Amino acid sequence: MKAAVFHGLGRKLCVETVPDPEPGPGEVVVKVGRCGICGSDLHMTEDPMFGIPPGAVLGHEFAGEVAAVGLGVERLQVGDRVSVPPIKGCGHCATCLAGEPAWCLEMSLIGGGYGQYALALERQCVRLPGSASLADGALIEPLAVALHGVMKSGLQPGDKVVILGAGPIGLATAFWVRRMGAGAVVITDLERFQEERAMTMGATAFVAGDEDHVVQADRILGGKADIVFECVGVPGMIAQSVEHVRVHGTVLVQGLCTRPDSFIPFKALSKEARIQFAAFFKTQEYEASLDALSAGAVEPRALITDTITLDQLPDTFEALRKRTHQCKVMVAP
Repeated sequence: MKAAVFHGLGRKLCVETVPDPEPGPGEVVVKVGRCGICGSDLHMTEDPMFGIPPGAVLGHEFAGEVAAVGLGVERLQVGDRVSVPPIKGCGHCATCLAGEPAWCLEMSLIGGGYGQYALALERQCVRLPGSASLADGALIEPLAVALHGVMKSGLQPGDKVVILGAGPIGLATAFWVRRMGAGAVVITDLERFQEERAMTMGATAFVAGDEDHVVQADRILGGKADIVFECVGVPGMIAQSVEHVRVHGTVLVQGLCTRPDSFIPFKALSKEARIQFAAFFKTQEYEASLDALSAGAVEPRALITDTITLDQLPDTFEALRKRTHQCKVMVAP
């Protein structure tokens, strides 16, 4: 099969021929129909912290059709359309049974979506209803990540919200907070590339430009935010979030930052602000994201800005290292 292969930090992905995967016990082979390009994949290919080995095939936001099944597979059969959550746990510990495999002691993350075929455990796969497309199936993971952050934030109906960053997670967060009753949602970003899309997703205002973003957001909201979602992941964003939040408010950090960062604790302490981090998602949140799409929610589909071939992936992947009009690019291997 063809796949885009990682060969080392700072090196461009290379489309080449690799062995077809063979399913072991409890495993299925998925013919990948769509795979989203995630910002974390960009991080993984340039930061040694992630320890990605040469020869790896990335891509963890994918959906497709079951092409082969291994011994012991009973729930799925060849031809089933599935979305594949990338978090793999042991399947039988307390956290796995509670729908939180991310915190299993045997947790690992799978990729493979940047190839024509990928391996997955049967128990990972979520069957897609007829009302959901393969593109929908590949959108579920980022929607679930955003939903998890919203659930951790303690959002209440009527809350005033500021979201830092108009990338896919920030925009998906806007979708969920409006769906769950937020009264006002201000998204801030350095550029206006995603302004129209942000309003489609649920934002009530968009802030960019040279004027201080905190001043602009305060003016729009008539005061400080109840909850601030940090969805950028660069140094300085936690400090900026603290400036945005009200007394006794919450800062929810989802941005993937692998560099040292700092903020002045007194500024958060003087507000008794809560700073909460969020990562991954629960199984129930993944299923809720699929339910929203299959029930007809159209806003999340606005995240998709382009669909490319596998051969186009290496160049597109490199181009995404810089901010452009692109939001969520899908690969159709």
